[in-house]
Formats: sequence, C-alpha cells, structure tokens
Amino acid sequence: MRFRLKAPRLSVVVLLAAAVVCCAAALFKDNEAKAEYGDVVINNYSDAAGMRPVVFPHWFHRIRFRCKVCHADLGFKFKAGGNDINMLKIFDGQFCGHCHNNSIAWGVENCVLCHSGVPNMKTRAHNSTSDRLVAPVGK
Repeated sequence: MRFRLKAPRLSVVVLLAAAVVCCAAALFKDNEAKAEYGDVVINNYSDAAGMRPVVFPHWFHRIRFRCKVCHADLGFKFKAGGNDINMLKIFDGQFCGHCHNNSIAWGVENCVLCHSGVPNMKTRAHNSTSDRLVAPVGK
C-alpha cells in the first residue's frame, strides 16, 4: 500500500512553506539599525568622542519594566538628553549600567549594540510629535 498526499493537503504544505520563506526574507532583508517610533536618540557626547549616537529602544524596555524602574529608581529624567550620561558612569553602574552589567542584561563590551545611530543625529525622541510639528528644511 502506497502513501499518497492528497492534492489539497500538499497545496497547504506548499503554501505554508512559501509563507515561512517570505517571512524569513522580510526579517533578514537588512540588518541595519534604525530608530523606530519612540526610540530615544542620545547624542550628548557621542559625536565629540568619535562614536555613533546611542539609539535607546524605549518601548522595548517599557514593555518589560514599569516607568518607575528607570525614571524613579534609577533617576532618568523624563526628557531626551536630560541626563548627563557618559560611559564612565555606565561602567560605574549608574544609568544604563545598573542593568547592563552582564548579570541582569548584556554588558557594555559590544559598543555597536547601543551606539547604532547615524552620526550627527540630534538628541531627541525619534518620530515624536515635535518632529512632525517642525517643518523640514527647504520646504
């Protein structure tokens, strides 16, 4: 007795396989870091130090922690660029370094995980309401 796939089942399998391939292609289309809505670009010292600006994924953190964890317990101000953050403070366990210490979250050894912005990006909340209120240059 031979095992045969019925035509409708085979087409469903082919369709699912095609969907998986398309999704994988979309996920790996480009691996360039981009600021998304609500990300905070921090460039208080980066350009001067010859580093790319930091792109802080605010909503990625926000879905995992309540606001008070960072803004009350760790002392982050509610303003993009409002904190005097530098790498020495982070190495000392302040600000980002409180969690990014290879114990709670990955450490700071791989600079490009945070310093992923485009050089000369301004410190701001990316794609915020104020971005949309300011007319682009030349228009």
